[in-house]
Amino acid sequence: MNLKARLIVMNFLEFAAWGAYLTCMGNYLAKSGMGPQISWFYAIQGIVSIFMPTLVGIVADKWIQPQRLLGLCHLLAGIFMLALCGYGYSVGLGNEIPNKALFIGLYTLSVAFYMPTVALSNTTAFTLLKKHGLSTVTDFPPIRVFGTVGFILTMVFVNCAAYDGNGFSFTFSQNDFKFQYTYMQFFVSGLLSIFLFLYSFTLPECKLEKKPAQSISQRLGLDAFKLFKTRRMALFFIFSALLGMSLQVTNGYAGPFITSFKASADALVANSFAANNATLLTSISQVSEAVCILMIPFFMKRYGIKIVMLIAMAAWVLRFGLFGIGSPTMPGVLLFIFSCVVYGVAFDFFNVSGGIFVDQECDPSIKASAQGMFMLMTNGLGATIGTLSAGAVVNHFCTNEGGYIVGNWQACWFIFAAYALVVFLAFAFMFKPKKVE
Repeated sequence: MNLKARLIVMNFLEFAAWGAYLTCMGNYLAKSGMGPQISWFYAIQGIVSIFMPTLVGIVADKWIQPQRLLGLCHLLAGIFMLALCGYGYSVGLGNEIPNKALFIGLYTLSVAFYMPTVALSNTTAFTLLKKHGLSTVTDFPPIRVFGTVGFILTMVFVNCAAYDGNGFSFTFSQNDFKFQYTYMQFFVSGLLSIFLFLYSFTLPECKLEKKPAQSISQRLGLDAFKLFKTRRMALFFIFSALLGMSLQVTNGYAGPFITSFKASADALVANSFAANNATLLTSISQVSEAVCILMIPFFMKRYGIKIVMLIAMAAWVLRFGLFGIGSPTMPGVLLFIFSCVVYGVAFDFFNVSGGIFVDQECDPSIKASAQGMFMLMTNGLGATIGTLSAGAVVNHFCTNEGGYIVGNWQACWFIFAAYALVVFLAFAFMFKPKKVE
């Protein structure tokens, strides 16, 4: 197997392990009496993203080769994820989790070791591509896209696979034993992480390189805070955090929202394809994400960062608003589908374009720290605060009944859309890019 094929397998497994539960975990939590805690499960990802990637990155720089550390982190993440599945199995399907602290603890440990692996997989790929004389600019994107493919395929698998205690089945029809509603989604994720642990030992060596001595502040990326002295960059990072508050909202609540229609008294709605295949429906978002990456170079070159970011913000308004007015039956389900298509623009035009802007604007000596600051503001602080805030809104308007989160979902989505609209308007008036753009 050539190098590119080996890196494709690595990226496939890396994101497949995440896709097994990220968008459907809320369904299982609702059925296990933990609906009010859904926001915390997604906020935990943001909290550990603030410090774990940096700490693990220091270890990878000094002591353990990145491909080996990638495997070890996945081993630990996989073990804790399988333990999470085992605990769910011991409680039984449909029963309330008795020890919520233990359940959250196992999940936190798994996520704490998984989140650094996203950066480690990139470091491994970049190191090996350069070592073999390949380009990270032209050769990496076709490799990375298979990570999204892995994410999508696992979403489809857990949406359709079912286990009722007697045997496995694969169905699009109504079935409460589908993995998207049970602890089996954690089993799939844990198993894929163990596979990647074993696979990491087949990857070529990434020798550690001696690097110039750095201070603790440089190691932790604190040098990037001096970018806040520039008004334009300060505003960019602040709005990155404000927009980052939208990132995990639909990951956490789109699935439970669409699935909640199964509790409808209208049989046509309850038995609709969308209500029974929420994970499959939301996988359209990841397909759109993979496609929209290709549009970014054109829009960045033609319109500049401000317009591109405004397009992303407008897309978030549509993403939330369309969920608010859609329904799982025709023609309302078309609005759900369009919301998922819009997600690609909302996510990529913000995350990817923002990273490109930071790379263009910052001095080479602090580029890595600046990228870390961008991730801290978006996936760390922004996503954490946004997820907890969204959870407070959902818990106010909705309740957990019979394993479904039901209530005034429309009010929730309209509040999220209004928030995105306010951020859009504030950014349009306050942020002023360089005139050369």
